Amino acid sequence: MRKRIGKASAILITAAMLTAMLSSAAYAETAGEGVKSLMSQASSGQASQSTSSSAQDSQSNEAKSASITKAKAEELARKYVNIPEEYVLQGANLSSDRLIKGIRNIWGLSFVKRVNNKQTGSIYVGIHADNGQLINYSFHIAVDTKPSYPLKVERDAAETVAEAFISEVAADYAGKVKLNESYGAAVLPALTGDVRHHFRFDRYVNELPFLDNYIDVVVDSEGYVVEYNFVWDDTIVFPRVESYLTLEQATKKLHDTATPELKYIMTAGENGKRIPALTYELAPFSIHAVTGSKWDEAIYRHYRYAGEVSDKPVTDKPLSSKPQLTNIKEEQAIEFVTSAFGLPEGAELNHSSYNEYTDDVTEQLSSSWNFSWNVKKDGKEAGSIWAAVDGQTGAVQSYNLYWRNSDAPEGKELFALADATKAAEETIKKQLPWLSHELHLIKPDPKQYENLSASDLSSYYIRFVHKVHGASIEYDHVNVTIDAKTGEITGFESNIHPFDYSKQAPKTIATSEAIARFMDYYQVQLTYKVASEYSLDGQPIPIEKYNVMLASGDSDSIEKVTIESTVNLVYRLEAKPLDERVFLDAVSGQWRNMETGEVTQLERPQVLDIEGHWAQRQLELMVAYKALDVVDGKVRPNELIKRGELIKMLVIARNGGNRYYATANDSSAQNSSSFKDISVGSEYFAYVEDALQQNLIDIGDGSFNPEGTVTREEMAELIVRALGYNTLAQHEHIFADKFNDSQHIKNKGQAAIVVGLNIMSANADGKFQPSKKVQRAEAATAFFRYLQSRADLQEAPLRY
Repeated sequence: MRKRIGKASAILITAAMLTAMLSSAAYAETAGEGVKSLMSQASSGQASQSTSSSAQDSQSNEAKSASITKAKAEELARKYVNIPEEYVLQGANLSSDRLIKGIRNIWGLSFVKRVNNKQTGSIYVGIHADNGQLINYSFHIAVDTKPSYPLKVERDAAETVAEAFISEVAADYAGKVKLNESYGAAVLPALTGDVRHHFRFDRYVNELPFLDNYIDVVVDSEGYVVEYNFVWDDTIVFPRVESYLTLEQATKKLHDTATPELKYIMTAGENGKRIPALTYELAPFSIHAVTGSKWDEAIYRHYRYAGEVSDKPVTDKPLSSKPQLTNIKEEQAIEFVTSAFGLPEGAELNHSSYNEYTDDVTEQLSSSWNFSWNVKKDGKEAGSIWAAVDGQTGAVQSYNLYWRNSDAPEGKELFALADATKAAEETIKKQLPWLSHELHLIKPDPKQYENLSASDLSSYYIRFVHKVHGASIEYDHVNVTIDAKTGEITGFESNIHPFDYSKQAPKTIATSEAIARFMDYYQVQLTYKVASEYSLDGQPIPIEKYNVMLASGDSDSIEKVTIESTVNLVYRLEAKPLDERVFLDAVSGQWRNMETGEVTQLERPQVLDIEGHWAQRQLELMVAYKALDVVDGKVRPNELIKRGELIKMLVIARNGGNRYYATANDSSAQNSSSFKDISVGSEYFAYVEDALQQNLIDIGDGSFNPEGTVTREEMAELIVRALGYNTLAQHEHIFADKFNDSQHIKNKGQAAIVVGLNIMSANADGKFQPSKKVQRAEAATAFFRYLQSRADLQEAPLRY
């Protein structure tokens, strides 16, 4: 049996499936002993062999440095999370994580349950292979459980479960963490019963937070812990900082240090067409909490840096005009590739294809030629080439040459980086002469190539940034690849969107104003920061390379790696939780939705006219999901709802709160509206089209009347259709006729269903009032109840 910690009472769960889901209270009842005693057993090394494991225990699976055997790890896992006996050990893996000082070994154990040879559930548990600490836990069941709405366990009760769980499985660490109030807190209220509550408990050292160490716990809406992650490094030595900047001082320093950049991004414009939008971007950064100077993380990872963007473009002026659109023939396209890069001797064309398509972004008809060649030498395959050519301009879009064996002799010196950079710029001049004045070289950091030989480095990757009026265009890219031994151009990629930009630079808001906007977008966090530099034979290496060494078991190389770590106290910027992705319009200074381009706000608008209203909770829910608009702080609960508003509310409720960003160029939408009085640019367009496709409404005479009012009978029909019971409602004889005004009800079955499910109600006189107009508050309440009923009506799957 399992106990779920609920709102006010404990509920016993008898289903065998649910016994795998651990709640802290249940652990205390069934495990019979605390974490400290389990840890003590683990440290003693007195491991008993498990008989329930399906995996064979062998010495070859054990690491000499691990104090705990696989069998003992399984025993601990089954005690920590009380894994049911029907879950057998399918696999075990002993891996290592690098700490600041030393290695942490972890047993990863995978348990599965099978019914009729089908996997119906899985549990993963990670156990520290030296001290027995629970590191990871996750549970998955193949059969979905029936959700409920409102939630059986809300976030406050789930928090109690998470805290109790940590106290049991990580007792030695429970007093070293504090709940991160903002992490996982739902920006929007739950609109479905299938919810997981995410909690993060941050580590505190010397009463100061270290936000890179934490304990994550995920609790489902039934009140069970379904995930757990212990991210911690006890080997870090933290300096004691007695004096540092106040939050107010740090905020000012961050403001003064910030350098936002102008960038073009793509968003939806009029009629949903994708267009460029000029935005300010400010990447989050940190400052030293003591000095206020900017935290330069580059010094700890300079070997991974792509480089610095050049202030000047490749050329001051374009070297040619933009190619005119025409129809490129196959022979012409091949000649363009040949003249651009010179096909090597022995190249034989083995594939050619022509494709026409409508560009998803620009909606323009585009075409391309695609080719591949085999390269032979002495009658044997020596390499291959792939290339793509724009079918309208003849511009080479991509070129890739692959040699199976390089002809460069061993020990040959590297082709100089400076020469490779120059060759890349010459390639730009030749291939993109009409854009050379807008392409800026990303100058590679030479440190990443220091002390490398030709056997260590195969290619240089040189990138260019497309800029217009000083603003980077993030959706365009140009890359050139150069053989590091021969200096040959082996790769070229050009992806330039055919947008037109204004000849004059747009007038933007001041940088200071942009910074002020971003200080509203970010929150300032105080935390310790650890920076580590990995070196092999005295040369810096990326952490990725070190991780590869660990994974491959390259012990000889690992022993040669030295790690220098520094710990500092910093203030950093962290984005505040939002319910949508936004960007800062550099021209207007407004925040806009990233997908739609619509003007939005960082904070949810305050509603002033529903406090104490009988439908306050339901109205707040619909306002939160923007199913009801707020104008001047008012939602106008007693006004009659419009037909367009009602459909929008229904579609949002049916789709779990997801607002539609469907536009005319989406594959799910038509290029014209199905209704003559709903334009493609209407705020109701996507919702009405969805309702029509889902058979919630009919086309009728081709008019929708979005500004018209709605009767109770019309709303009842919509709800019944949304539940999928409209066909059932036609069989009126199976429903009891309890309405005193049934003679006025066109479809009694629909009325009976919504009233029977308590989605709508009859008045005190027993009348349904089919012709009565629906108010906004009444509609919000009906759809709130619709969500409840929809969850209750979902058939729970049979379990055998």
